[in-house]
Amino acid sequence: MNDIFFDLETQKAFHDVGGRENLRLLRVSVAVTFSTATNEFKAYTEKDVSALIADLKAADRVIGFNLFNFDYQVLKAYTSERLSDLNTLDLLEELYNKLGFRVGLDALASVTLGVQKSADGLLAVRWFREGKLDQLIAYCRDDVAITKQLFEFGRDNGYVLYPDRMGRPQRVAVRWK
Repeated sequence: MNDIFFDLETQKAFHDVGGRENLRLLRVSVAVTFSTATNEFKAYTEKDVSALIADLKAADRVIGFNLFNFDYQVLKAYTSERLSDLNTLDLLEELYNKLGFRVGLDALASVTLGVQKSADGLLAVRWFREGKLDQLIAYCRDDVAITKQLFEFGRDNGYVLYPDRMGRPQRVAVRWK
């Protein structure tokens, strides 16, 4: 079984492209995958997007955070493939369907794993503009690693934690296999 954990960062921010309805215009700066078949991370830049898409299509399953409403939407600028048809486990979508509201990866990782993201999307855009590709790839790789750890925690324990409005950890049951 080859599960591919996946995340991408963009060249532009929402305000650069007129809002969330123009995700295709954000453009890929970098993407990172982790393959359970090879136990390796792999980084891609915009010029490598066709290889990224091929790797995603070859996976038995793609796992990520907000894939359907962000990453796959950004990739639509590069392919006519229906990436939403791939066997995908979108952790954010799963949690939203259970909770009725969105919870960020950083909040989930903080209370479930005791770790925090190393940066955010706006800083990633700035690093791209400054040509700091190594920092950008490291940040994206960190997000993939956190997503993988969150998935594994949920798979192994049957729940993950999220902070309620008062910041108190709350359990939500998950059935990730």
